[in-house]
Amino acid sequence: MFLAVFSPKGSDEVSPDATLMQRLLRRDVGAFEELYERHSRIVYSLVLRILRQGATAEEVVQDVFLQLWRNSAQYDLSRPFVPWLLTLARNRALDQLRLKSERQRRREEQTEEFPQVASAAPQYEQALDEKRRAERVRKLIGSLPTAQKKAIELAYFDELSHSEIAASLKEPLGTVKSWIRNGLLRLKEGLQAS
Repeated sequence: MFLAVFSPKGSDEVSPDATLMQRLLRRDVGAFEELYERHSRIVYSLVLRILRQGATAEEVVQDVFLQLWRNSAQYDLSRPFVPWLLTLARNRALDQLRLKSERQRRREEQTEEFPQVASAAPQYEQALDEKRRAERVRKLIGSLPTAQKKAIELAYFDELSHSEIAASLKEPLGTVKSWIRNGLLRLKEGLQAS
């Protein structure tokens, strides 16, 4: 079952991309290579404009075409191919940016922590300090709004991803991320104040 995609000029001519996609659905490697030759430059240009790093842009282009090969059945032959492919590339590039910013944020948080300094304090004093710190953290967590507290607990105690937390709490992903970020900032401020 193949849908004919006609060129936008209104003629009865099937677009070359539609023909190639029909062949790709039958796992024709030649069709895949031709699609790559026809569109890899424009995909690379778009991804490079978003990521601004050549090596990373090349990886994303490979991912986009690999996704095209693996999921060619998801393409609706009645839609124009190039805008669909560029949307796929744009989304993949934005995912890469989000991943990079998340990694960078984690690195920055780790460098903000003070390095462990060898302490000459006796063991009992160190244990008492840790107990007091744990009590402060519990008290600060307890002062957070319920939803924010639940999101932080799921992230750090149950080790769920932000997406998993959003699904568990039936809340939008952005809301969950805000709750966690704002909650952690409140905890940090509370710990620094005491």
